[in-house]
Amino acid sequence: MLKSLEVNFEVKCRPEGFWSATEVWIKKPHVANKRLCGAKVTEYTDVDTDKLRHSLTLLTETSDQELAEVYSFLHVHTANDGHESARSWCISSRTIIPKADLNCEGVNVYREIIIKDLIGQAVTFLPVEEDSNGQVILRKSNIYQIHLKLKTDEWVLSLCSMRPDEWHSDGVTYPKLSWLTAELLPKLARWAMESKASEFKSTLSLIPIEKYSFLYQQLKNKYKEMVKVWPEVTDPEKFVFEDVAIATYLLVLWGEDRAEKGATSKQSFVDLGCGNGLLVHILTNEGHPGKGIDVRKRKIWSMYGSSTHLEEKAITPSSCSLFPETDWLIGNHSDELTPWIPVIAARSSYACRYFVIPCCFFDFGGKYQRRCCKKSQYREYIDFISEVSTACGFQTDEDCLRIPSTKRVCLIGRNRTYERSEEGLAEARRADYIRGRQASGRGSPEHPAGPPRQGGGQESPEPGSEWGTGFRPREKTEPVRNCGALPRCFVEDVVLKVATALLGLSGEAGKEEKEEEEKTPSDKDGKEWNAGGSLSIREVADLLGPSTLQALKRECGGLQTLLRNSHQVFRVEGGRVHVRDWRSGGSGQVARAAPKRKPETAGARKTRLCWFHTHHPHGCPLTTEDCTFAHGDEDLQHSTRPPKKFRN
Repeated sequence: MLKSLEVNFEVKCRPEGFWSATEVWIKKPHVANKRLCGAKVTEYTDVDTDKLRHSLTLLTETSDQELAEVYSFLHVHTANDGHESARSWCISSRTIIPKADLNCEGVNVYREIIIKDLIGQAVTFLPVEEDSNGQVILRKSNIYQIHLKLKTDEWVLSLCSMRPDEWHSDGVTYPKLSWLTAELLPKLARWAMESKASEFKSTLSLIPIEKYSFLYQQLKNKYKEMVKVWPEVTDPEKFVFEDVAIATYLLVLWGEDRAEKGATSKQSFVDLGCGNGLLVHILTNEGHPGKGIDVRKRKIWSMYGSSTHLEEKAITPSSCSLFPETDWLIGNHSDELTPWIPVIAARSSYACRYFVIPCCFFDFGGKYQRRCCKKSQYREYIDFISEVSTACGFQTDEDCLRIPSTKRVCLIGRNRTYERSEEGLAEARRADYIRGRQASGRGSPEHPAGPPRQGGGQESPEPGSEWGTGFRPREKTEPVRNCGALPRCFVEDVVLKVATALLGLSGEAGKEEKEEEEKTPSDKDGKEWNAGGSLSIREVADLLGPSTLQALKRECGGLQTLLRNSHQVFRVEGGRVHVRDWRSGGSGQVARAAPKRKPETAGARKTRLCWFHTHHPHGCPLTTEDCTFAHGDEDLQHSTRPPKKFRN
C-alpha cells in the first residue's frame, strides 16, 4: 500500500460526540463547505466483514482483488480479533450536491460510499464516478478516513488520506487536503465537543435539494437588481434573498405536488401579512395566481407593477376572512395572524392548505404564554402552532428553510386527517379547541397583541368576527417606540443634566477610575480634557426624578434606551454610564482597545451638531476636520438620506 497521510487533532470528547460530529459532515456537508448545497444519504446497512466485501464489490463494480488496497486502509488502525465479528460495520452512500452553476443544465451530483467502523470508531469516504460509458470508477486517489482514537488517556481526532500524492481537488466536491485538515478537522472537533442534538430538522428535508439549488440560483440572478432599488430602511440583501429563498422553496414544493397529482395548473395563493410584498411579486411572476394582504401599504408596492396584486386592509379571523377558491394560504412572519392561519385554511375549504413561518410569539388573542421550561421558547412555540394545525385536522409537516433568519422553521399543512364527509365533526373539534384555549386564559386578550385602541375599553365585535374574541390586528400606523417620539427639548434636557453630573465627577469621585486607567490625554490644544466619571443606571434614575422616569417608561424603552440612543454623548457598559471620548474610537478609555466600528466614509456629511463643541466646558477634543459632527452652524450640512419609513 502507498504511504498514507495522517493529521491528528486533540479533542476532549467521547465516542458519542465523534459520531454526532461526523453525522453533521455526512448529512449536512454544506455547513462546512459553503460551495455545496447539501447531500442525500441512503439508509445505513449493518454488515459483517464478508458482507462488506460483497457490498463494496457491487457498489463499485470492482473486483475483490482490486479492492485489496481499500480493505487494508479500512483495517490499518485496528488490531482486534473481535473486530471481525458480525455487525461491526455500517455502509451507506451519499449524493453530494454542489451549488448550481447557471452555465450548466441542471445540477451535477457526485456520489460517495460511506463506511462506518463501529468498533474502530472511524468513517471512510470512497468517492465513485461514472465514465462516459456508464462504467463506475472508484477514485482511490480521493479516499480519506476520519478516525477517533485514544492515545495516553487523550482522545485524538485524525484525518487520513490513502493516496495523498495523487490527491485531486476541484475545490468543491473534492476539497483540497489542506482544507480537510485545516478547516474540516477543527470544525469536527468543535462539533464533537458540543455534541448537542438540534431541536429542529435538517434544512430542506421535504423537497429535492438539487431542484432547489438550481432554481434558487436562477431566481437569485433574476431578482438581484431589487437590491439596488430597495426603498425600505431594512437591509435589502437580507430581505430580497430571504424572500427569493422562501419563493424557491414554495415553487419546488408546489411543483412536486403537481407532479404527484398529475396536475398542470399552478396553485393559487394568498399571503396574509405580506409586508413588503416581494414574495407575492416573485410567486406571481413565476406563474402562480395570487395576492398579498397587509394592514399597511409599503412604498415598494408601487414598484411591482399592476400584475402584482397587493391589498391594504386588516385581517380579522372571521367568516368574512375566508378564501374558498384559494389553494394555499401563506404566513411569512405573520405575527398575530400566525396561529389563525391553519384555522382560516381549514375553514376556507377542504382543499385549502397552508404554509407558515412562525416568528413572534402570539396566541389566538394575545401574547403566547410559555408552558414548558424544558424547551427553548422558539421550540415550544413551533410545537404550539403544530398543535393548532393538528386540532384543525391537518397532517402537519415541519421543515427548516435556508434563509438569513434565526426564525426559519416552517410548518406545512398539505393533507387532512379526516375525510371530506367528516367536515362537520372536524369543525366541532376546531371550535372546541379554540374556545378551550380562550376559556383557560392562554388565548385570551389579557396580553393583547398591540397597544390599546384609542378611547380604551373593549370594543364590541363586528359582524363575522366571532372567532377571535380579543384579537386585535396591528394598527394601520406603526407607533413610534423606544423614546423616538419624545420631544427633542425633553431629550436634550435629560442628556444635559446627566452629562453635567458625570463631568462633575471628574474630581474626587473620578480619581478611583483614573487610577485604574491611563492618564486622560490632552485635547487638541494640549489641555487636559475632562472625561468625567461614571454613574450606575440606578444613580442616574435617582438624579432625574419620578416624573421624568414615568415619561420615559411610557415610551417602551426607559432610561437606558434614551442613554443608548444618545450615542454621541454617552457610553453605557456594565450597567454604568460614562461620557463618550471620541479620541479613542468613542470608547472613552484610551488604554483599552477601541470597539469594532464601521469606518467613517471619507467626506461624510456633518448633518448634526457636535454636542461637545456646544456644551462641554473644554469643547470637543477633536479638530473640526476629524470630528464627524458639525462644529457650529456654519459647519452644518443638509442630510442626503431619505426619511425613515416603516419597517417591512
